[in-house]
Amino acid sequence: MTRKSESESGRAGRTDETGPSRPGGYAAARLRLLTEDARSGPPRRAALAQLTDDWLARLFTTAAADAGGLTGVSLVAVGGYGRGELSPRSDLDLLLLHDDGDPSAVAALADRLWYPVWDLGLDLDHSVRTPAQARGTAGGDLRVQLGLLDARHLAGDPALTAGLRTAVLTDWRNQAARRLPELRELCADRAERQGELQYLLEPDLKEARGGLRDATALRAVAASWLADAPREGLADARRRLLDVRDALHLATGRAGDRLALQEQDQVAAGLGLLDADTLLRQVYEAARVISYASDVTWREVGRVLRARAVRPRLRALLGGGRQGAERTPLAEGVVEQEGEAVLARAARPEGDPVLPLRAAAAAAQAGLPLSLHAVRHLAATARPLPTPWPAEAREQLVTLLGSGRPAVQVWEALEAEGLVTRLLPDWERVRCRPQRNAVHVWTVDRHLIETAVRASALTRRVGRPDLLLVAALLHDIGKGWPGDHSAAGATIAADVAARIGFGPADAAVLATLVRHHLLLVETATRRDLDDPATVRAVADAVGTRGTLELLHALTEADALATGPAAWSSWRGSLVADLVRRAAAVLAGDLPDGPAPAAEPTAEQERLAVEAHRTDGPVLALRTQGAPPAEEPSGPAEPLGVELLIAVPDQPGVLPAVAGVLAVHRLTVRTAELRTVDLPDGFGGRTVLLLNWRVAAEYGSLPQAARLRADLVRALDGSLDIASRLAERDAAHPRRRGVAAPPPRVTLAPAASRHATVIEVRAQDAPGLLFRIGHALEEAKVRVRSAHVSTLGANAVDAFYATDPAGEPLPRQEALLLARRLEETLRARP
Repeated sequence: MTRKSESESGRAGRTDETGPSRPGGYAAARLRLLTEDARSGPPRRAALAQLTDDWLARLFTTAAADAGGLTGVSLVAVGGYGRGELSPRSDLDLLLLHDDGDPSAVAALADRLWYPVWDLGLDLDHSVRTPAQARGTAGGDLRVQLGLLDARHLAGDPALTAGLRTAVLTDWRNQAARRLPELRELCADRAERQGELQYLLEPDLKEARGGLRDATALRAVAASWLADAPREGLADARRRLLDVRDALHLATGRAGDRLALQEQDQVAAGLGLLDADTLLRQVYEAARVISYASDVTWREVGRVLRARAVRPRLRALLGGGRQGAERTPLAEGVVEQEGEAVLARAARPEGDPVLPLRAAAAAAQAGLPLSLHAVRHLAATARPLPTPWPAEAREQLVTLLGSGRPAVQVWEALEAEGLVTRLLPDWERVRCRPQRNAVHVWTVDRHLIETAVRASALTRRVGRPDLLLVAALLHDIGKGWPGDHSAAGATIAADVAARIGFGPADAAVLATLVRHHLLLVETATRRDLDDPATVRAVADAVGTRGTLELLHALTEADALATGPAAWSSWRGSLVADLVRRAAAVLAGDLPDGPAPAAEPTAEQERLAVEAHRTDGPVLALRTQGAPPAEEPSGPAEPLGVELLIAVPDQPGVLPAVAGVLAVHRLTVRTAELRTVDLPDGFGGRTVLLLNWRVAAEYGSLPQAARLRADLVRALDGSLDIASRLAERDAAHPRRRGVAAPPPRVTLAPAASRHATVIEVRAQDAPGLLFRIGHALEEAKVRVRSAHVSTLGANAVDAFYATDPAGEPLPRQEALLLARRLEETLRARP
């Protein structure tokens, strides 16, 4: 009771004091500082911290003197105040540290310090501890330990403060293997509760993922000496969030970190920004930098901790010897090392402009992050792609987009180093752009990537999955421009399509998809589908059944990527009904099956005659080289080869050729199989012609003579393709990083009157075409012609099949074959 009375009388006696070390003087100086418009940002925070330091130091000195020269005590700033990050309404984190002297004198000193702070209405987080108590509390409470990592001496015995700082840092570094996983879990739990700052319309600047607490966690990781965060842009991102919090405190007059909608215009004005959207975009950009730095840092922490756990066992097994990290090839110039996709030692980005996309696609397909060093090296050294892009670059982009969820982290890595806007300059207008719509849960750019993720699961429903995935990426690209974003986006999409190498017809389809990406859902939910004019309008806008098929899948992917309120079974059924009606109107406009085969060329006829003469396979290779660089640094790297094969008609040709190519690690981009009937002078014999475009998975292309030798052995049965592929997969199992949609096998009854057309849509994989051909051979089906396409990571194949007599398969038999083939492809190879 006595202490309370003394404190109350002390406070009453101090209310009229006006010196800068007095409450009134400090309050006036603080008010002047906060209302100076010319002084904001880091200078004001530093000045506010210094002003507060001086005031508290004077209070401490006066109180210690009044206590008879009390020693063995120090006043320490911790947490945000320790870092000097004082916003206008920040609380003061203070620790009164003592050497376990007179407890009554220490308590009296604490009262003389805490009450003036409360008198001014400032929030105070305070504690009184000995160094041993502080260390003990930190050992049991991670948050306390994090606050002490930023301890800063204010007044009193500096040796006491220095000793505590040294002890706390030593503890932190010694306990890093245990403490850092706790900190990571703490960050993850907070992100789960608060969401991601870079996407929220009313974000918490401190608690949300990518906010100020995550930035503080990165400082703590660096203090452990176990790993360090990428520093480029990190300090600026932290400063931007602190500036916004300062403006928020001044606008509302209260402490808080949540940037509410009704306060965003005022906060933007306080920062001199154009509007609330500009404010949010800057907040999102800062959060994105911190989030990416966190991802990279925690990955590195995990790698170091795993290495520490394994090293003693390796040392024991190897007798103290050292073993380098294993590097597994993923693609040409890209390998896996320690759970990341990195560049191969022989990779030369300056001479390989496709390498950034190839590395990104390989990483996403393997479900791996793209290493920070690799991305930065690519950003610094890779040459720009030519316009239009080479076919491989476009295919790698499609493969990346079709990789599903793993594509997100890879895309974020490319974007963090500026590679996305270098590849697609129009992306800059939608990057970090907010969407002030309660239905949308993402920014425009993330929504586009999410739509591609959703579309990757629908690729089996369309004949051109590459167009679906690129349309998903571009469908809202017009939101960065004034006016109707669909109309603006169609123009941009057509330009982008031409730039990345699509032909005029495909570019027109992409423009149509972007222009009408809202057509189906708006018509289905707002118009009378029984009115023929409604369906006719949709059919006229879309133009073809193929485009309608793509638009249907894009509509679903777009809605699913928007948010839970944008799609439902009811909406889905309405859209499906509209699509069915529009397809009926469009029926007959375009054939469903492949175009009729052209007459064989002179070279194909020559190969066919040679195959008849030698009674064996004949091969011809034509290399397709990359365009020369402006400053060539060596021979052009081959982007692939056109492989022509002629074989006398016999069973097993398709699986034999496909199997040999798979054994030699050749990726099939396109393939056509057709029959050529030789003139009567050659005995009326039939020859199979196979026209392939292939590329080496990695490494150099095999010699044509070796391919032919293996093909001869495969045809005569002396080369067991299935066993060779199984042995290779067992020795080097492929990482299953992408949860691909299941394969789909269907019939196209109207595609041909002379054969049964079997359509296969599946995830491309080594040996896929061999497995399909082998299954068709086992079913004793003759393949008259085949049309194979690999679009990104998707295989879209059509096989014209007959019975041994050359007649189309009976319908029930064809349906059974399609079902069995689908079951075969669903099973693991």
